[in-house]
Amino acid sequence: MSVQERKQRERVKRERLIVATARELAEQQGWDAVTTRRLAELIEYSQPVLYSHFRGKREIIGAVALEGAADLAAAVRAATSAADGPRERVAALARAYLDFAARNPAVYDALFQLDGGLAYAQEDTPEPLKDAFAALLESLGEVAGDGVPMGLFTEVFWASLHGLATLSRAGRLLPEDAAQRVELLVDRLPVV
Repeated sequence: MSVQERKQRERVKRERLIVATARELAEQQGWDAVTTRRLAELIEYSQPVLYSHFRGKREIIGAVALEGAADLAAAVRAATSAADGPRERVAALARAYLDFAARNPAVYDALFQLDGGLAYAQEDTPEPLKDAFAALLESLGEVAGDGVPMGLFTEVFWASLHGLATLSRAGRLLPEDAAQRVELLVDRLPVV
């Protein structure tokens, strides 16, 4: 192995450490606790080393969001692959999405609330974000109904899930009605 290959491998390892540490710190103490100084201390590298990977907190949030998008896509696909029938897949998707949002609030914020410098719904949208949307589309497209654009239907359903996740987390919805909300959402689908 060449010196360049070793240095590149070490660089990738450091970058993963920075992202994992930021994610863990944000989940434990919130995004306000995530500073470049604090991260540098926790990973035991200098701030200049951290800045050689990320220009600042915004890029770190973006990196956490991309990792989170991959995790969300995997969770949705795992849940929907085990379900039989279109409605069951959509119900599994909804539960997996809401569970992901509840279990990973800082990652969810990085994905959908905070500025991570990422382009959404554009040609230059990063692949992990496109793939997370595709994971939703895979199950929702089959229940969109005649004449309804699958992408548009997926956006509206996703917005509903996002609203439920956000309102639930803010304590604006009764937690004991969570399962009933998913059932109601799925029962209103246009196609059996």
